[in-house]
Order: sequence, then structure tokens, then C-alpha cells
Amino acid sequence: MFTNIYNLPDPVVAALSDDKYDSGHVNSSVTTLIDSPQVKILSRKHKDDISIDVSERLWSVLGTAVHTMFEDYATGDYLSEERLFTEINGWKISGAIDIQKAEADGSVTILDYKCTSVWSVIFGKKSWEQQLNFYAYLVNACKGTEVNKLQILAVLRDWKQSEAEFKPDYPKQPIVKIDIPLWTTSQQKQFVEARVALHQQAEWDYLNGNTISKCSDEERWVRPTKFAVMKKGRKRAIKLHDDEHDAQTHSETLGKDHFIETRTGQAMRCEKYCPAAIFCPQYQGSLNERN
Repeated sequence: MFTNIYNLPDPVVAALSDDKYDSGHVNSSVTTLIDSPQVKILSRKHKDDISIDVSERLWSVLGTAVHTMFEDYATGDYLSEERLFTEINGWKISGAIDIQKAEADGSVTILDYKCTSVWSVIFGKKSWEQQLNFYAYLVNACKGTEVNKLQILAVLRDWKQSEAEFKPDYPKQPIVKIDIPLWTTSQQKQFVEARVALHQQAEWDYLNGNTISKCSDEERWVRPTKFAVMKKGRKRAIKLHDDEHDAQTHSETLGKDHFIETRTGQAMRCEKYCPAAIFCPQYQGSLNERN
């Protein structure tokens, strides 16, 4: 259910609430399989109770627009938006690959478009590596074609020229190509089968009233608790420590005007981005513990 709490114009609301995504008649898609089974099941179970404001879909819709723009010009050696299907342990699985570039030796390069943040490019995202290697598995399993390279084409929605000029690790342009590690065929197969098994077990547990496997810290985007060494009258920390004892020792060496400030960790996805968080026993339990 979509809301419009900021009273956006009707054409904008219509555009932001339109969702043409279709994974086909399958048990699961690649993007779902690399994500948390708990999020999938809770979102499905409470779909009639979850409301999303249309403003929250802006970046998703712009990402789709970027995909469409580039796909319209994929000709020659480039194959655009091919959805592949395979069966794994009784489940039908699909994945839509943005671009496959045919190479001279008969292999292909897989490219995936991302409308993302500068932060994602600087620090990397494990999910990108998992997604593209899953696609490589599909290309090999469904078409018998070898994949020789994986790449992300990242469009940086928050890129700033001023930052690019002075920060050495900052992307130098608002659109960058990133090489993604290519796993061996056996590594891809092992990962794919493990993800399917994990989701199948979660579905079985849900149907039988058992506890669904919890989200990992990585899936919850957990920022760990830090201990900041502070000085009276100064707003910024002198140093952040992972260990409270180390922070205390550091503070004591600096003198009596210094103290420790605990900056409690957060599960960023749970707190800001997961639509099912209000129904999630894992997240609600963590809130109760904190309170």
C-alpha cells in the first residue's frame, strides 16, 4: 500500500507507485535468494499491512529509468535484459541480466547497472559480487557459455565535483565501471545451492510454525558500537575505538579533561529501510533489549 504524505502531484505519485517488475513464474529470483529469507517471508505475510510512501521509491524508480535508457542502445555484441531460468533442488529460479557482451573468444562479459551512492563504490558491496556470480552460474548452466568477466556500471546519484577534486579515493566521474571478482564454477554452484537450501528451509519452518532463521549482521547493515575518546569543549571525537578498555586507557593517558562517549551500534536496515521491521521478532527483540 502506497501513501503520499508529502502531497506530491498525481503524475509523480503515479510514476513512483508503478511497479512493472516481473520475475516470471518461479519460486524465487536471484535478487531475492541473495537477500534474507526472513525479510522475504515477513514482507509477504504482512503485505496488506505494510505501507510505503511514494517518496521512498524515488531512487528505485530512477534506477529503473537508468536501466531503460542504457538498454535501449544495446546493439551489436551487446545482449540486453535477458531473463534466464533454471531448476535447483526442485525450485524454479530466474535472473534478469542487464547486459551480456559477446567476446571474440566466445565467452561473455556480464555487466549490471546500479544507480547507487559514492559510499557503495568506495567501500564495495558483497551483494554485488554474489549477484553477478549467480548470473554467471545461470549463463553457464542455461546457455553453456563461459563468463570471463563481471562488471558493475555504477551511476553515482550523490557524486560531487568538489569532492572528486580533493579526495584521492573519491570517484573522478559520476559514472564508473567496477570489476567484480569472478568465482570458479564450483564456488558459484556451491553458493547458489546453499542460498536455495537456506530459503527452502525458511519456507518449511514458516509453514510448520517454527522460528525462521534470523538476519545476519551483514543483512541488517549493522554498525557496531564504538567508544569515542572525547575532550571537554570539543564536539568531534579524538579517536573511535572498537574496545571500551582500549578507549578508557587512551582517555586516561590524555588527562582529566578527557572522557569516553559510547556510541551505540545500529542495525541501519532494520531501523530505516526494512518494510517488515515493525513485524520482525528479531528487530523488536533488539529494541526491547535496548530499552
